[in-house]
Amino acid sequence: MAEKRVIKPPFFEIGPKSYLYGDDILELAIAADKASEKYGVNIIFTTPVVDIRRVKENTKNIFVFAPHMDPIPVGRGLADILPESLVAAGAEGVMLNHCEKPLTFEMLEKTIERANEVGLTTIVCADSLADAAKIATLNPDIIVAEPSELIGTGVSVGKEYVEAATRSVKDVNEDILVLTAAGIANGDDVYNTIIAGADATGSSSGVAKAKNRAAMVDEMISAVRRAWDERNK
Repeated sequence: MAEKRVIKPPFFEIGPKSYLYGDDILELAIAADKASEKYGVNIIFTTPVVDIRRVKENTKNIFVFAPHMDPIPVGRGLADILPESLVAAGAEGVMLNHCEKPLTFEMLEKTIERANEVGLTTIVCADSLADAAKIATLNPDIIVAEPSELIGTGVSVGKEYVEAATRSVKDVNEDILVLTAAGIANGDDVYNTIIAGADATGSSSGVAKAKNRAAMVDEMISAVRRAWDERNK
């Protein structure tokens, strides 16, 4: 098993979901890779499963994550996503429990255990403060605290939510990184979220639906860098 790269704050997650496919995914990944190097910001790129290998082979800085996996062993499981196959394709981590692919708590626990077995970093979504605190007991690497009702709306969370979400996780396990997102539409949203105390933020539709996706990535990652540096003066 290859040595696991460590994601450090400040970082940013880009998840094109199914807004993009084919060459557009690769172009966005390459833009993210350049921005990561330019600003010294770790970027998680949660790519469609079918594009994992191509994205990994054409980038060097971003962390390539799968959008889901199943806790199955090698063997039967037609159309399920085998953890070992993600590693073989080049994935370094996996997103779990997104509101568009929810898991029961028991299934989430099993899936995190399988991810740990094969060396995948786990980023787990929580749509409430109580949910974030409960998920923190499973010790994932990262928790995404985002109210599901704001996802894709262009309306971002405020400072009070960022602080409360971070506290709800860190009170359980201070080593878990907290990404606060939902409705991140531009660099100002990114700046405001990081300056409010988040370890990270991210965007899906805000990047994927931008007129110039590469320019939007640069704007957002630049905002991460600026806010983090101001926070830590």
